[in-house]
Amino acid sequence: MAVYAGLGMKKTDRPFWETKQLDEMTREEWESLCDGCARCCLHKLEDEDNGDVHYTRIACRLLDIGSCRCTDYANRKSRVPDCVVLTPHGVQHFHWLPDTCAYRRLSEGGKLESWHPLISGDPESVHRAGISIRAFALQDDDIPEADYEDHLLDERYDG
Repeated sequence: MAVYAGLGMKKTDRPFWETKQLDEMTREEWESLCDGCARCCLHKLEDEDNGDVHYTRIACRLLDIGSCRCTDYANRKSRVPDCVVLTPHGVQHFHWLPDTCAYRRLSEGGKLESWHPLISGDPESVHRAGISIRAFALQDDDIPEADYEDHLLDERYDG
């Protein structure tokens, strides 16, 4: 019988993300919502006039761009102090996340996309769908912060 990401759910069961609020999820369930796109690991610039968030193609120095995973996830906040750690208690602030993000979608009453690994059963589906940053991201070690504006992504990217 098919299972959702090894969480022991039968395909006939309603998945936890449809039956629980974000703040009711176990840590394992919460973490499994991450689709591995790494969009949240891109540096963003906020427009001081209107608060709009603009994504750059520049990734955090801890991100392994090939895998779209943090190389030191457990210690990321201490190693990168401005790293934003997503928690169920911060959902009111998820507006800066891309509209494809499971955390944002569920916090806004939406559903997971068909390419999400919890739906597809395949962690590579997010990459095949063109959602991840794997194909275009640059490591931030190579780019001075003063040049971030030169690496803004197209408006269509972030929602």
